[in-house]
Amino acid sequence: MTRRIALIALFIAIVAIAAGYAAAFSRNGTPTWAPWLLAAGIPVALGAIMILGAVRGAGGIGRLKIPFAFVILILAIGFGAALALPASEGPLSRLWLGLPARAAVVIYGVGLLPIIVLPVAYAMTFETLTLSAEDVERVRMSGRKYATSQPAPISGNETLSAND
Repeated sequence: MTRRIALIALFIAIVAIAAGYAAAFSRNGTPTWAPWLLAAGIPVALGAIMILGAVRGAGGIGRLKIPFAFVILILAIGFGAALALPASEGPLSRLWLGLPARAAVVIYGVGLLPIIVLPVAYAMTFETLTLSAEDVERVRMSGRKYATSQPAPISGNETLSAND
């Protein structure tokens, strides 16, 4: 179920992103809603891709729900804040950690915060979400069974007879 919801969310997000980009080709200029489609679609698409990468079987994503939701929320807030902040910045504008407000939101919020949160979340759930020794052995057994059930490949050194 988790995988299906993530795929649906990814599809909707890709449609929103495509519509936002397509609107840029409007003869009357880019509509004001187009960047907002991108600001909404990008975090949803990234979140859906993270979920699809982490989901294992029917168990869903387990304890990664909270970090993933946090990252998606931070990305949405960061992109939204960058769009909502006033565009008029001058040489005397207030700097946030050395950057203009919009750039600081994008660099620190959208770029830096997920880089800190996600590795910590994955490290905390590594033991429960990675393959166990039994899982690895089951994959090896399946590989051996598959290899013995397949005909041997022709290496190129053998010659084919007329009956082959």
